[in-house]
Amino acid sequence: MKKGKGLPWKTGGGNGGTALQGGSYALMITAVVLALAVVVNILVSVLPVNLTKFDMSASQLYSVTSNTKVVLNGLTEDVTIYWIVQADEEDAVIETLLSKYESLSDHIQVVKKNPDVYPNFAQQYTDETVANNSLVVECGDKSRYIPYDDIYLYEIDYYNYTSYVESFDGEGAITSAIDYVVSDEQPKIYLLEGHGEAELSSGFSEQLEKDNIVTEQLSLLTVDEIPEDAACLMIYAPSSDISAEEKEMLADYTAGGGKLLVIAGPVEDASLDNLYSLIGDYGVTPAEGIVVEGDRNHYAYTPLAIMPTLNSHDITDPLLEENYYPILPMAQGLVVDGSGSVTELLTTSDSAYSKAAGYEMATFEKEEGDTDGPFALAVSIDCGNEGQIVWFSSSTFLEDAYNETSSGANLNLTMNAIASMIGESEAMAIRTKSLHYNYLTISDSTASLLKVTMIGVFPLLYLGVGIAVVWKRRRSQNETV
Repeated sequence: MKKGKGLPWKTGGGNGGTALQGGSYALMITAVVLALAVVVNILVSVLPVNLTKFDMSASQLYSVTSNTKVVLNGLTEDVTIYWIVQADEEDAVIETLLSKYESLSDHIQVVKKNPDVYPNFAQQYTDETVANNSLVVECGDKSRYIPYDDIYLYEIDYYNYTSYVESFDGEGAITSAIDYVVSDEQPKIYLLEGHGEAELSSGFSEQLEKDNIVTEQLSLLTVDEIPEDAACLMIYAPSSDISAEEKEMLADYTAGGGKLLVIAGPVEDASLDNLYSLIGDYGVTPAEGIVVEGDRNHYAYTPLAIMPTLNSHDITDPLLEENYYPILPMAQGLVVDGSGSVTELLTTSDSAYSKAAGYEMATFEKEEGDTDGPFALAVSIDCGNEGQIVWFSSSTFLEDAYNETSSGANLNLTMNAIASMIGESEAMAIRTKSLHYNYLTISDSTASLLKVTMIGVFPLLYLGVGIAVVWKRRRSQNETV
């Protein structure tokens, strides 16, 4: 029997063997790729979160600043951050932020405490009602409770009487708490008393505490000199004058290198001659009455609520960079004689004038006897020997309502002044992060073009490439056969 050429069983066997070999090769490659993927995922899972997660948010919510890294790098004691949160109620931003802290220092440990499991845990640290995602930072015998409302800060809309989340202060609150629990000493500010001084506003008090600044009352009538541990002395909204002896003590204190912060506006039925003589020695004198701003671009909602011009200085530059505007209501005008030791921090427009009638004014219009501006509303004075006086000429600008109206600019300005006098710690330098989002605005024509491109052009392009690839492969197979 004569064998034929190219029998089917030979051809079929050859193609089958080739297909089997190709399939085995593909299966092996797939297994190797999957194995590599598993190994890579395992390796990545054990890497620190700062190497595996990247912050793409506009305000860098998920990142920590270099200031926090300095604080964490300097840790020599173990710090525990207790995260008080129920199961499945974890805030994603706080979770990511805490993982950053834990990955940046071996001395930081984050421990979750579910209040359903540990109902009495938070009572060791606070008498307040504890909300989910609140924190407690502890080191040894020292601890600080961080309520959720101190992490997400709310603003009040006085027109609609509603509140809304304005900013995120997680990093500032946590780093400040860490700095507090590991530090043996905090800077101390003495608050002068005995002259009808007002109580610090709640927002101002909370900010001082957050920045780990201790406050203590001081009467100059009971001491022979300012205590040596005073980082700064503050006179806050006095309603009556200091004595001549107190003035001399304060003058000696600042001339010898002391720091003095004065927040004093016009007072009703009284004068502050001795107090103002402190800055009178440096060529700064008060104008009689209350300043009225005549330029509509320089006041908020009444000519008495002045939005002054900020002049460049270490105290004002952070606000200038962020386009924040403080509001100073019921301010006393300060006239500066041009002395080189005085820096005008805040100034009115040329249209401002001081109403001599003061609290008795019946109109905002300029009248005979009123003093023409412009005026300074805040000054910084170099007293020599590193002594410094910072003076704000409004007693009420730190009240919570005015501070909220200025979007926090009033408080930030004051804290900048304190930082310039006592030295800014790394924790103090961390500011809140805005939660306002920036949107990309495009024209209708651009939007239409993008729709046509994404819905029409790209799919057709991909389809054309696919058809070309298939046609090329089939043509290649036909030529081989």
